[in-house]
Amino acid sequence: MPSTIWSGAISFGLVTIPIKVVGATEDHSIRFHQVHLEDMGRVRTRKLCEIDGEVVPQEDIGKGYELTKDETGPITDAELDQMPLPTAKAIEIVAFVDADTIDPVRIGDSYYLAIDGQVAAKPYTLLRKALERSDKVAIAKFAWHNRERLGLLRVRDDAIVLHAMRWPDEIRDPAELAPKKAELDEKEIEQAVELADSMTIDDISGFRDAYRDALEELIEAKTEGKEAPQPTEGEAQQPSQVVDLMAALNASVQKARESRGETDEHATVHEMKPRKKRAAKKTAKKAPAKRAAAKKTTGKKAACRKPRSA
Repeated sequence: MPSTIWSGAISFGLVTIPIKVVGATEDHSIRFHQVHLEDMGRVRTRKLCEIDGEVVPQEDIGKGYELTKDETGPITDAELDQMPLPTAKAIEIVAFVDADTIDPVRIGDSYYLAIDGQVAAKPYTLLRKALERSDKVAIAKFAWHNRERLGLLRVRDDAIVLHAMRWPDEIRDPAELAPKKAELDEKEIEQAVELADSMTIDDISGFRDAYRDALEELIEAKTEGKEAPQPTEGEAQQPSQVVDLMAALNASVQKARESRGETDEHATVHEMKPRKKRAAKKTAKKAPAKRAAAKKTTGKKAACRKPRSA
């Protein structure tokens, strides 16, 4: 079982559920060290005291807050733990909401909540059943790392999951990033929807971190003294500028269908023809010019004819 990150309780009305918080995710990223390229020695960050210049061991490092520009005051972990904060030792449920009302941008790290002792089994199951039957999620407040946080509780299989959330004022307004209004044809929208349909799958568990796989192959090759693996033709995809949106959508739909072993002759949307009104105006403008050119040509031919001799 993963190591415990935090111990406390869930406060659900008058119900208290002793719990332990464990990580719900794992980081499989490959870590690199900073090294001196000349001799491959590790380059480490040392914590120095700016007054005496000495290296300070971790056990001698504490917290301090700025009183003035030149003066700092100490504060201990014990003093922080004794702050009169209701959520210091409890994940306090404050409301229940429909899951689809939560903006995904606000959701952060995820944690599993495990019972802390058999006495917590019944109230834990009670809360889980209440969340399942109501089809809602719980909004909670809790205090970790010297700050109060907002959280979301939901059910995953038989476990209750805590998702850390960002406060409303921590979310940037995307209005300034929105693109200017662009004109789209209904056919383009329909083709984009068809592309989404052709790429729809039921399970995403098969996706892998291709970068990590390639990095592991590179490290293995270097360890064994072999040449680094070279990318095969077609592996690296270079971004290209989209010139014809409809052509790009058609090609994307076709590629998605082929990857799934599907063939559909009706999947392609043909190039759109100009609207009749525009074509009519264009023809109307050209008609007088053609008649004038015809008259001019006829006049020239007539002028070139020689009169017959009597």
